[in-house]
Amino acid sequence: MSSIGIVGGSGMLGRAIAQAWLDSDAVAPGDLWIANRSGTRGDLPAEVTVTDDPAALAGACDTILISIPPAGVPDLHLPAGDKLIFSVMAAVTIADLQRLTGSPRIIRAMSSPAAARRLAYSPWVAAPGASEDDRMVVRRLLSACGTEDALEDEAQLDHFTALTGPVPGFVAWFAAAMTEHAEAQGIPPEAADRAIRQLFRASGEMLAEDPPRAADHVRQMLDYAGTTAAGLQVLEDSPLRGDISKALSAAAQKARDMRP
Repeated sequence: MSSIGIVGGSGMLGRAIAQAWLDSDAVAPGDLWIANRSGTRGDLPAEVTVTDDPAALAGACDTILISIPPAGVPDLHLPAGDKLIFSVMAAVTIADLQRLTGSPRIIRAMSSPAAARRLAYSPWVAAPGASEDDRMVVRRLLSACGTEDALEDEAQLDHFTALTGPVPGFVAWFAAAMTEHAEAQGIPPEAADRAIRQLFRASGEMLAEDPPRAADHVRQMLDYAGTTAAGLQVLEDSPLRGDISKALSAAAQKARDMRP
């Protein structure tokens, strides 16, 4: 594979993606460049090239992933000509990336630090200037981080910033609420913590691998009319579903507000 660089490759998300690529052999260490502010290597293999100069990375690499906070975009100097630009930045649009780099070959994606465990969900949108080969490259790189989907509407990426970007994020909030309930019933905190962690792990695997959708699982439990149904009916009758939608909408709006 030709060389690929990550601008912001030592941040939480960039580091997770780099780890996924190296662990899966999607990118060989000798083909990977990392640009960070300090130029420090950390625990990266010796074959990886590390620099504090994003422009040097852009000159050396054929594919460039940008993974920096949106607030850092105005200070980024990244002339890239006609190279493939691949971004996982929230809020920074395809049009922004074209102005920033000068390249028409833009693919914008969302991912998450779960990439380090190859468990990220990464939706992406390609600019008209991105070729079919460019799309295949990005599909392969994102597949090394977990699962991916091509979308047509760039605006939907703001919603995925809220839905799947903050891992564990919203899921952790529900786990914390259940753990607090268990502790309030006198269950030892260590046991409550282990129980709910295992619950969410098992639930995640079942939802990921079983054919029924989440809504079908809920309907099956409600129809069974057992103990779980009694609790689920309370949730069904509450305003919680609407509150969750408001919370996700607030997070998506924050993504829009962060645009440089």
